[in-house]
Amino acid sequence: MPEQSVPQVRTPEKPQGAPVARSAGETITRRRLLGTAGATGLVLGAAGGAVGYASAPAGATPLTSVGDSRVQFHVKHQPGITQPLQARGHLVAFDLGPGAGRTEAAALLRRWSDTARRLMAGEPSAHGDTGVARDAGPSSLTLTFGFGHSFFGRTGLEKQRPVALDPLPDFSSDHLDKTRSNGDLWVQIGSDDALVAFHALRAVQKDAGSAARVRWQMNGFNRSPGATAHPMTARNLMGQVDGTRNPKPADSDFDQRIFVPEQGEPAWMANGSYAVVRRIRMLLDDWEKLSAKEQEHVIGRRKSDGAPLSGGGETSQMDLEKTDAQGNLVVPFNAHARITRPDQNGGAAMLRRPFSYHDGIGTDGVPDAGLLFICWQADPLRGFVPVQRKLDRGDALTPFVRHEASGLFAVPGGAADGEYVGQALLEG
Repeated sequence: MPEQSVPQVRTPEKPQGAPVARSAGETITRRRLLGTAGATGLVLGAAGGAVGYASAPAGATPLTSVGDSRVQFHVKHQPGITQPLQARGHLVAFDLGPGAGRTEAAALLRRWSDTARRLMAGEPSAHGDTGVARDAGPSSLTLTFGFGHSFFGRTGLEKQRPVALDPLPDFSSDHLDKTRSNGDLWVQIGSDDALVAFHALRAVQKDAGSAARVRWQMNGFNRSPGATAHPMTARNLMGQVDGTRNPKPADSDFDQRIFVPEQGEPAWMANGSYAVVRRIRMLLDDWEKLSAKEQEHVIGRRKSDGAPLSGGGETSQMDLEKTDAQGNLVVPFNAHARITRPDQNGGAAMLRRPFSYHDGIGTDGVPDAGLLFICWQADPLRGFVPVQRKLDRGDALTPFVRHEASGLFAVPGGAADGEYVGQALLEG
């Protein structure tokens, strides 16, 4: 579970022209609330909220800015990669149905792309919309599509399969369930509203029809926008600040590390990326038996604010050589944060953008909870693989986690207006 973690959760910016927040002493009557929320449908925000299921009367006041937040579908890189963490997520892998090949796959990706464009704009899907998200805006909805290793054999496109999509090596920490790993096609859904995310999930499943069937599905969550007093790095289910050293789009080498170049190979992957997906169960009962100090030594950072044990604030450079009065390393030699640093792994970098999950109590009587790990990189053999191999050789966190499912997917660049995701592959 490499430390180069998730982007910071950002509170949605207040759109221009949005109403001034009411003071604590100012109240909204039930009639006024119902009149605003029920009769108006989706209210347009200056930040780009799209027309939804019902038109808002002139001068209507949105109750929240969360629903107004919209992500564009037709962009250079597919949505759902560089956006801030969303509150709800669904990861779904599909296998092509019996008899389905390249033609059926192309038609499916065209349907999925049209559905994604509509739903991300706050509109209903084209056919058989369930109405689940009727009262909500786009709520930062994103849908992201990728191809697994097996997809290319099923569609006769083996010559177009990227070398970077070669199966991941076995790792000593793996306890993989093959029925919940890999797949021909992969869809990532994220939103700041649970019903909006579920609405998109149902639309994608219905669009699949007989062309593809669900292989596995995983559901996750993050902290809701605005839940903290100010924007801050997220915490995982172990209570650790998780995301401090993530690459940032403003970094000069960000695109080089995360995205396939426009002149890269294969050509259909231009501006795309590779997603490693791992279901990592956290052994929380064992973890929570440790004292806070012991947990900090496992990670190498303070639990309170994410600062390195060598001192400073969250973003301070970690001093790997600093020792205490007894001559012991302040950041232990096997601390997770030490092992996963890019400068300790030949510069290996990846953009982590995971969701937490909780699936109740397992058959062993302990919480089935942890991390739906998702990381993005231009080449997993230079990103995820070297870091995970290093972790295999002695990460202090290993006794408290278990990798239970895995997948690697080629995620092509964004679709141009009038095109669908993967068109260069399927029609090239």
